[in-house]
Amino acid sequence: MTRKIFHTDKAPAAIGTYSQAVRAGDTIYISGQIPIDPASGAMIENDIDAEIRRCFENLKAIAEAAGAGLDRAVKFTVFLTDFAHFAKVNEVMATYIDKPYPARAAVGVAQLPKGARVEIECVLHVG
Repeated sequence: MTRKIFHTDKAPAAIGTYSQAVRAGDTIYISGQIPIDPASGAMIENDIDAEIRRCFENLKAIAEAAGAGLDRAVKFTVFLTDFAHFAKVNEVMATYIDKPYPARAAVGVAQLPKGARVEIECVLHVG
């Protein structure tokens, strides 16, 4: 199986040893996105709605760079440092994804890269 790597300047550059997205067969794996504004490189902070939206905007930009959209999502994984923000994730996610919704997991964590409060990754099927 061949792999294809995707990158876009419309999402933050990788901050480690990983790619923004990798396609293997009919599946695209998008790396976890934290609320970094790709234009400024600054972390969005102190507004959980804006932080979650920035994560989804980053995912959307990477999906589009890979020739797909978030409508092709089959699985999201959401990492939160505070589960009090879970309802806001649901609210924001519903503005990016239509029914029927993809599978999703939500995981409470002690820390995320760069002190982020939310990180979201997704898997797309593009067969």
